[in-house]
Amino acid sequence: MVPTLGHLGPVPIGTHDVFVGLGVLAALAVFTIELRRRRIRDERLWVIVAGGLAGGAIVARLGTWWQHLDLRQNATLVEQWLYGNRSILSGLVGAYVGVLLAKRLTGYRDRTGDLFAPAVAIGMAIGRVGCLLTELPGTPTSLPWGITLSPDQAARLPGAVPGVALHPSFAYEIAFHALAFTAILWARGRLSEPGELFTGYVIGYAAFRFVVEFVRGNEVVFAGLTRPQLFLAAVLPLGAWHIVRAARRGVYAGLWRRQTPPAGRSITPPRTVH
Repeated sequence: MVPTLGHLGPVPIGTHDVFVGLGVLAALAVFTIELRRRRIRDERLWVIVAGGLAGGAIVARLGTWWQHLDLRQNATLVEQWLYGNRSILSGLVGAYVGVLLAKRLTGYRDRTGDLFAPAVAIGMAIGRVGCLLTELPGTPTSLPWGITLSPDQAARLPGAVPGVALHPSFAYEIAFHALAFTAILWARGRLSEPGELFTGYVIGYAAFRFVVEFVRGNEVVFAGLTRPQLFLAAVLPLGAWHIVRAARRGVYAGLWRRQTPPAGRSITPPRTVH
């Protein structure tokens, strides 16, 4: 475990924060490249990006506040903001809401999911490196790639046991998002409906996250499931129904043949604001 990467004067440089920052920078770079590739010039998109980042940051921190049905057992909102855990799932929900609000405020009507999909995937892959280096890896495993904590490392992680090989669950997530990023780049221009790249990515991640939770080591709260699994169990049927409906409409029929836009035109019509 590597909780810090050094010090800036008396201030420690948190490993997790550094990799989250690197993930955001990588996501912004990929988003910019995607705008140029599609020849889109609209200043409102950067307001929408800001809305997504703000919504994600706020809800990622506050999204884990309601952990107990008895509200008296939960922290206050101030305590949650200052000391609470951050949740990737809550952050994704918050980012989505932030994007919707920003689009409403700016009057931007086009779907933006295809622009965000590769950026979010690469940002998640890099950000999860910080989790791998600082958080409890997962549940015990006999697999050869398990992570074994020293007594000093285990002492810094609640519930950790030294000398026991643990699933590197965050490494599994890094691999998923890296593969998703590659798949998104491959699938660009092959789907007939705008926004399906991002929708498919989110549904795929939800299914993957439900499975990987079994080796994450999070607290089991009901029916052998963790809190994230309970949330995902409620939303995954909606995602599956969306996939079925989209398949019936032929949305995925073009996945195996390249759809090349007419010469001189982008896949998404360019927009210019003066």
